[in-house]
Amino acid sequence: MSHYFLNDSKLDHQIKSYEVHLQGTLFRFFTDLGVFSKEYLDFGTKVLIDSIELDTQIKTVIDMGCGYGPIGLFIAKTYPEKQVYLYDINERALALSEKNMEENKIKNVVIEQSFLFDAVKVKADAIITNPPIRAGKDTVFKLYEDAYLNLNPGGIFYAVIQKKQGAPSSFTKLTEVFGNCTVIDKIKGYWILFAKKQ
Repeated sequence: MSHYFLNDSKLDHQIKSYEVHLQGTLFRFFTDLGVFSKEYLDFGTKVLIDSIELDTQIKTVIDMGCGYGPIGLFIAKTYPEKQVYLYDINERALALSEKNMEENKIKNVVIEQSFLFDAVKVKADAIITNPPIRAGKDTVFKLYEDAYLNLNPGGIFYAVIQKKQGAPSSFTKLTEVFGNCTVIDKIKGYWILFAKKQ
C-alpha cells in the first residue's frame, strides 16, 4: 500500500488528466498513481477553493501539501500579482505540479520539496492546505504549529477537513495555536477552517 505523503520509487505510472472549472476558470490537471485524488478533484479541495478570498494586502501564498497542485495553481492563475509557493514531500506530486503549471500557462509559482515546513525559507501572508490526514494527527497538528510560525503578522490560514476525520479537534488546535478559528463553511461533512495570526 503506497501513501500519497510518501515517496515510492517502485510504484508504476498511470498518467491521466481531467478538466475542471474553478471559480469560472477552466483548468486541466495531470495526475498519476501515488498522488491524492488522482481520478478527479477531491470534493473537499473544491469546497476549499470556492471559499478562498485573498485581498490586495496578501503578496505571498503557500500551498502546503500541494499534491499535483490544484489549490496553489488556482491561486496563482486567479491572482497573477501574488507569488505562490507549492510544497510537498512527494516527488511524483511535485513533478505533476510542474507539468500542471506549464499546462495551465502559469508563471508566478515556485515548486519545492519539503516535509511540512522543514525546507521552507519564506514567510507568507496566507497559507492554505488540504492536510495529509492519513499521515496522522501529530503530523497535521505540527503543520498547524509550523504554519503559524511561517506566517507574517496579520497572515491568514485556511484548511479543509472532514468532520469524521477530525475537524472538531482541528478547530480546537487552531484556536489554541492562533488564538482564534472560524468555521467559514460546512458542506457535506467538510469544514473550512480559517484562522488569522494577530
